[in-house]
Amino acid sequence: MAKIISVANQKGGVGKTTTAINLAAGLAKAGRSALVVDVDPQCNATSGLGVEPAPRHPLLAGRPLAESIVETAQAGLSVLPGSQSLADADALSASNRQRAAALRNQLQAELSRFEYVLIDCPPSLGQLTRAALAASQEILIPIQCEYFAMEGLSQMIDLARQTKARNNPRLEIGGLVMTMYDPALELANEVVAEVRGYFDEAVFRTLIPRDVQISEAPSHGLSVLDYAPRARGARAYAELVLEVLDRE
Repeated sequence: MAKIISVANQKGGVGKTTTAINLAAGLAKAGRSALVVDVDPQCNATSGLGVEPAPRHPLLAGRPLAESIVETAQAGLSVLPGSQSLADADALSASNRQRAAALRNQLQAELSRFEYVLIDCPPSLGQLTRAALAASQEILIPIQCEYFAMEGLSQMIDLARQTKARNNPRLEIGGLVMTMYDPALELANEVVAEVRGYFDEAVFRTLIPRDVQISEAPSHGLSVLDYAPRARGARAYAELVLEVLDRE
């Protein structure tokens, strides 16, 4: 059975999609079959893996999901492409338990050949994110090492707890990932200390650094692990993968 993880944060620009792509790529390199499911209408996870967005979202196309899965250039890593259709976004985000249960069953039944399924959520607390959480076993929350890092985080945690209580008792907080870390900045170190002090062991030890090569990789349709394997960012995501595997 696939382990389904939602990568989510209501705040944009925190490295959410980047983390989904690179964590999935790293898991694939570690010998785990991995799939990125793009439910963000911006489709950045899709294009960031070198794949074109779908005219209709595969979760709504009425065909077996296997027909829509695209294998990437990296062995073991696939993507279920997103769609930029506003109608699809509305349909996917239909607010009811029946829709959430159907999404969960669809992902579990049709994607069971993958060991890890990472859902890249939109940067909001809206119904798309809620549906993804209702279909997941874990939520992974990237947090930028900047002043507003804690802003809204409590709402994201509350949403996860509400989803667990109302729709999905299996949902757990898989961990918090500190991103865009610059050790030369006192503020970045203060933010890391504050988040770790509050959330303790829920925070991954690995700090994802600011690294221009992490930002460049998606424009080439590659993870940073393939684009610049010796970069600081690639090493950090490789370390994060090991932490994720240690928590299995």
